[in-house]
Amino acid sequence: MPTGNHWTTDPSKIITGLLELGKEEKRTEAMAKVNRSRSTSPPDGGWGWMIVAGCFLVTICTRAVTRCISIFFVDFQTYFSQDYAQTAWIHSIVDCVTMLCAPLGSVVSNHFSCQVGIMLGGLLASTGLILGSFATSLKHLYLTLGVLTGLGFALCYSPAIAMVGKYFSRRKALAYGISMSGSGIGIFILAPVVQLLIEQFSWRGALLILGGFVLNLCVCGALMRPITLKDDQTTSEQNHVCRTETQGFQRASPSSTWTKEWVQTCLCGSLQQEYSFLLMSDFVVLAISVLFMAYGCSPLFVYLMPYALSIGVSHQQAAFLMSILGVIDIIGNITFGWLTDRRCLKNYQYICYLFAIGMDGLCYLCLPMLQSLPLLVPFACTFGYLDGAYVTLIPVVTAEIVGTTSLSSALGVVYFLHAVPYLVSPPIAGWLVDTTGSYTAAFLLCGFSMIFSSVLLGSARLVKKTRKTQLQFLAKESDPKLQVWTNGSVAYSVARELDQKDGESVAIAMLGSNPA
Repeated sequence: MPTGNHWTTDPSKIITGLLELGKEEKRTEAMAKVNRSRSTSPPDGGWGWMIVAGCFLVTICTRAVTRCISIFFVDFQTYFSQDYAQTAWIHSIVDCVTMLCAPLGSVVSNHFSCQVGIMLGGLLASTGLILGSFATSLKHLYLTLGVLTGLGFALCYSPAIAMVGKYFSRRKALAYGISMSGSGIGIFILAPVVQLLIEQFSWRGALLILGGFVLNLCVCGALMRPITLKDDQTTSEQNHVCRTETQGFQRASPSSTWTKEWVQTCLCGSLQQEYSFLLMSDFVVLAISVLFMAYGCSPLFVYLMPYALSIGVSHQQAAFLMSILGVIDIIGNITFGWLTDRRCLKNYQYICYLFAIGMDGLCYLCLPMLQSLPLLVPFACTFGYLDGAYVTLIPVVTAEIVGTTSLSSALGVVYFLHAVPYLVSPPIAGWLVDTTGSYTAAFLLCGFSMIFSSVLLGSARLVKKTRKTQLQFLAKESDPKLQVWTNGSVAYSVARELDQKDGESVAIAMLGSNPA
């Protein structure tokens, strides 16, 4: 028996470790059987509607509160005597950190539970808002309202959205529409309320009250009951077997170099399996388009109210515009989700997503020409509806590309990609406003960015369909026996099976004509 630092020399420890490994394997098999019996298909109802309600409240407490930070813009600018660009960093940081740390929320949700992640996020977000009410400079707000609150929102947002996808399949778009409408409803209710709180208690009191309100995220986390799906079964069993074998080998030879390599191999294999979708060409194109879409969508929620004030609209009317944007966003979430779940549009959800993004970009291009409240109201209605439409379809389109099993991790990456555009787009827009003295350049840049995002995705889908059609045509031309069935982007050939059947029929005929 080799001796040294890397191998145990006690035979009794080796035997004990191997026996423990055998017991663990039996426990693993028993647990796998129990999990198979518990695994189900998405119920499309039942407790799923409570999950929708919990996600609805999460979007109110995260996305709606983030949007309402723009209402503090003028007060922060006046109190700290800063320009547009410096003040815009507050909204940029909270949006950026929320999306930048979205994969962290997925990791916490996958390795602990969705409930733990959302409750922890609620505590962090509330702490950031409460500490922000005592800020004495913009840098303090960057750290508290920006970083700490954004980190809390990140732990809540993507896990809650992914949980809805686990409970719904046939009515997934409708469920997401209701869930994501929390952002619009929250803006509609909170915008005038926050404005009133600022007038009554100053911006410090308003932030303190918002901090208490955001603690409701802990209640939302309690609603997120875990569910095991059939699609998740293989991955979970493989991970459990890997952990079991690792523990057994550690007991047999705790200081072995081979054991350490085994642990590293298991961890790398688990991460590669969890994030294998990153190598898919469809997901790469989606990721690039998300960068341009996120750059365009963020500045409007920061600068719509200042823009309205600059053309002579009162504070209450400007806050009313934000409320209109929010309530129409609700209608877009629910109705667009319901419409795209209908049989006539079920197969065209991807195209509907592209249409909504492209039309939002066109709305941006028209905004500099709207110089009065009666013209801004129709704009807010149109932009709000289309914004709610494509936000609803982001998880649906992502699930179509990567599947339900990897949806939580994929959404974490998708929202992570929002981070850099959310961080830089409001300050860039503010710099353009400070430099040019108007909002025209900022709005045009955002509009063209969203249009490019839509065109990029549409072109990629068109090229993919063209190549698949050519492949099918060439396959049929090369072999008349070849029949091709398509499932997504994968083609399955059965020519070999047809040849085998032909061979079997010839052999049977020969045996029939030449009996023994």
